[in-house]
Amino acid sequence: MTTVDPLSTRNRERRDLFGWFVLVSIGLLATWLAVRAGARLGTASAPFLGRYRFELSPMSLLAPVVATAVLGAAWRGWIHRLPWWAVSVGATVAFFAWAVSLALVDGADGLTRSLTPDSYLGDVQEVGDDPLGYLRSFTDRSAEHTAATRGHPPAPVLVLWAVQRLGVTDHLALGLLVTAVGALSVPMVLAAVRDMSGEAAARPYAPVLALAPYAVWTAVSMDAVVATIGAAMTLAGVRATRRHGWRAAAWAVLAGLLLGTAALFSYAVAWLGLSVVFLNFARRRAALNMFAGLGVLLPVLGAARLGFAWTDGLGTAYADFAQRIEPHRSALWWGLISVCALLLAAGPPIYASLRKVRNTPGWPFLVGASGAVLFSVGAGLARGGVEHAWLPYFPWLTIAAVAPERPAGDPVPAPLTLVAVGALSAVVIETVLSTPW
Repeated sequence: MTTVDPLSTRNRERRDLFGWFVLVSIGLLATWLAVRAGARLGTASAPFLGRYRFELSPMSLLAPVVATAVLGAAWRGWIHRLPWWAVSVGATVAFFAWAVSLALVDGADGLTRSLTPDSYLGDVQEVGDDPLGYLRSFTDRSAEHTAATRGHPPAPVLVLWAVQRLGVTDHLALGLLVTAVGALSVPMVLAAVRDMSGEAAARPYAPVLALAPYAVWTAVSMDAVVATIGAAMTLAGVRATRRHGWRAAAWAVLAGLLLGTAALFSYAVAWLGLSVVFLNFARRRAALNMFAGLGVLLPVLGAARLGFAWTDGLGTAYADFAQRIEPHRSALWWGLISVCALLLAAGPPIYASLRKVRNTPGWPFLVGASGAVLFSVGAGLARGGVEHAWLPYFPWLTIAAVAPERPAGDPVPAPLTLVAVGALSAVVIETVLSTPW
């Protein structure tokens, strides 16, 4: 348990909350100015994609109930008294319940709305009985795909096709399954934080993950599946640095395999590999990058052997972006607005995390994820939809929220005030925003 003065902790949380609120206010002001100026935004619900509406029903009570239960358990100290496995499982179940309860604000439609012909499922029928044929023709037939598929490699469609072939055809069951897989990122992130920063930091991080505002976009999201694969990759990279000899090499290859697999789901997630690269250099294990690199090549080259060249797919996706998105969405305005979306999706803990980045051994994760975000904004690629596209980065951007106030300082308690405000913001967002997927 922590020995930090409770009063000073509360004061720091208030300052962090105020700092986050100021930044969000600036971002919302920039969004308002962009709308008033008639900027090319391509959405009626900036800083997010979708449309604004007001939805309040008896199902709206579920999310506050889940949030109250999680905050109550954390406040009573259960995250410190329970065995580690119970904390990890509990946080995972809580995050799943949190994401589902937020989606159910719209009733069952909240868990099936994204499974429409306009999403990945619209392309599943094209696979038919020949998945290899679909893979070979994926790039050439890009213009025929749905908007969701055009910006991604073929793995999301093929996975959904395989799941349906296994008998999961009901949209509600499929939505719950995808959400559950997305929730599995929680125990992997917690395990990575535990290995890097110790159990004293991982335990208070559990409620930060369990009630993360980005759960609004986790339900029924293939990007959340990518986040889980990315979290597994990062955990394998951490385990590699804690081993020696062939065991370290095996873990590094596994990290590379997972990153290569994730890259077949999302082009952007490849940037998450920076976290492992920074980690290996920080721990003076740079040779592990070679083994990880070999691992990355295996699934990518395997897909190329079967007919899908990742680089060709990336080029085609960018060409579609340049034709369909760039002319209609201002890079300058969306660069500012995307940062606002990031602050709202990650919640107040991101402010505390950025303030204390130097105080955590897990800084390579935060720096790697931040680098991916900055590149996306700087390259003009962040033009709406970052609340989905950046899901693999969000958990790593808040890990320093539970770091000591100074390097090697006393452990700090869970920032429950920041978590509570983030949960409240998620409930408000879900109440007024209808997401397109």
